[in-house]
Amino acid sequence: MTPLEPRIKAQAYGLGFDLCGIATLGPAPTAAHFDRWLERGFAGEMYYLKRWADRRRDTRRPARGMTSAIVVALDYGGRQPPGPIARYARGRDYHAVMKDRLRELRHAIAREAGTPVRMKAYSDTAPILERDLARQAGLGWFGKNAMLINPKLGSFFLIGTVLTDLALTADAPFESDHCGSCTKCLEQCPTAAFPEPRVLDATKCISYLTIEQRGAIPEVLREAIGERVFGCDLCQEVCPWNERFARAPADGPLAPRGENVAPDPAALLSLDESAFRERFGDTPLARAGARGLRRNAAIAAGNRGEPHDRVALARAAVQDPDELVREHAAWGLRRGNPGG
Repeated sequence: MTPLEPRIKAQAYGLGFDLCGIATLGPAPTAAHFDRWLERGFAGEMYYLKRWADRRRDTRRPARGMTSAIVVALDYGGRQPPGPIARYARGRDYHAVMKDRLRELRHAIAREAGTPVRMKAYSDTAPILERDLARQAGLGWFGKNAMLINPKLGSFFLIGTVLTDLALTADAPFESDHCGSCTKCLEQCPTAAFPEPRVLDATKCISYLTIEQRGAIPEVLREAIGERVFGCDLCQEVCPWNERFARAPADGPLAPRGENVAPDPAALLSLDESAFRERFGDTPLARAGARGLRRNAAIAAGNRGEPHDRVALARAAVQDPDELVREHAAWGLRRGNPGG
């Protein structure tokens, strides 16, 4: 009979995952690097990373009794035009998509095993250094932009993990580095968020600023944000591996919704809680909330500076119910008229 490992991978590919590898659980090889990253303050307001740091140091801790990990990747289509919203966030919330597909994978694994199996599935929801586990499973290397890069897929993909008590044979870790002398991702970052290769200072990263940062965005960084309102793909866009291997988005829940590819920042400035939930409630933008998105839109409108942007900014600077948004809208007006 065919060994269990290739049968599990066949099931993963049959469910639409683009990569699949197996790793043995244990101490995380990058735990010391993660601890230093936290000590340098690069996590910003993501306090949950420090709160569960002890569990992230060993992949056996989040779910006791598990011994192996089936790590999968799901491509979301990097070959899309750039825009105010990062590519991964233009369709349905990936947490829900991955949860559904990982549930199907768990059922498939149980069928293939033919015996009772303990399993837990995660995708960006557990205290696990997922990139680390994916590299151990042979899915790619850490690029200089700190993304996991696969030599046939690039980096525009999501990572999911099924932890299990099955004693599976692990794949060889991805040991080689294929970035070479290229530094495009480091040089093109608008906010200089990489103090060194493979180290991200999240407090300067546009994705962090527009999604995780809850208060005011530092004025010194606002101009560099440009017209982005949720996330940033630039360090991936310029990567030669993505220029060569990024795929067009497939039909399905992660496919971009037309209105989310290039939304008008001025229009986003007028979204109240109800309108925000109706349009973005089932997308990753729910993470920023209506207040956060209007704050971001005020920066984007100020940086663009078209006449209808100024009308929307002037209205928001006076009428928005949130002081945070009013302040950012006032900045946007000054940005378009420094002497005003």
